[in-house]
Amino acid sequence: MIRRVTTPALFPPPTYSHASVVEAGTKLAFLAGSVPLDGEGNLVGEGDPVRQAEQVIGNLQEQLRAVGSDLGHVLSTDVYVVSSDTAVLSAVWEVVEASGLSVGPHSSTLLGVACLGYTGQLVEITATSVVPEEHEATRP
Repeated sequence: MIRRVTTPALFPPPTYSHASVVEAGTKLAFLAGSVPLDGEGNLVGEGDPVRQAEQVIGNLQEQLRAVGSDLGHVLSTDVYVVSSDTAVLSAVWEVVEASGLSVGPHSSTLLGVACLGYTGQLVEITATSVVPEEHEATRP
């Protein structure tokens, strides 16, 4: 269903693929940015990008579950971090790797940005995922 491609002519990526290919007719889910808010809308991990990344991954898992998918079926992500420090970006990426998103590995872009939508927000992840047929068949 998913073919992950690492291009031999390019520098090999450490824990992601250059591209993911899905055959036509496969159901895809395009997820809005997952943010570090709890169920009541409170910011989690103020000032702590690693804690925020953990909350974002947890929220992403909930988004995926709601559409009948999971981290293992994610094709692509964009990981936004409010920082220009590569050590901070690397620390957030370690959370992404530990989550299971890199198992595929999925295609990803890690970006340092100036700000995000919520006051105090340091991390956001957008994702595209396959919705496996076995999950689709069991959905109401």
